[in-house]
Amino acid sequence: MADTPSSPAGDGGESGGSVREQDRYLPIANISRIMKKALPPNGKIGKDAKDTVQECVSEFISFITSEASDKCQKEKRKTVNGDDLLWAMATLGFEDYLEPLKIYLARYRELEGDNKGSGKSGDGSNRDAGGGVSGEEMPSW
Repeated sequence: MADTPSSPAGDGGESGGSVREQDRYLPIANISRIMKKALPPNGKIGKDAKDTVQECVSEFISFITSEASDKCQKEKRKTVNGDDLLWAMATLGFEDYLEPLKIYLARYRELEGDNKGSGKSGDGSNRDAGGGVSGEEMPSW
């Protein structure tokens, strides 16, 4: 991951044949929206700050996912699940985040279980258009 010489600013530093920038980083609009929630209403965020956070969070996600994926490969499984990600975070020293994430995962699974078998009809389920659970029912951290 870190050996790919690319920048979120899109300055063309990427070497040939590597992962495309838009596939490597989370969308800057999403990063910006999350960052703005932590600021006062009149707060502003510089482009360089957004770019830096974009690269850091994308690298963090890759770091955790890679560790979880390695575990799955050793166990001859193809699907990484939430428990694998929690295991990876504990293994990599992010124990402080485990408890709230366990609560979040349990709540997510509870909501998913409520939606199983409800079919695709207009059942008033809390699924969004992308198949995920809408944020209104999930705790926001």
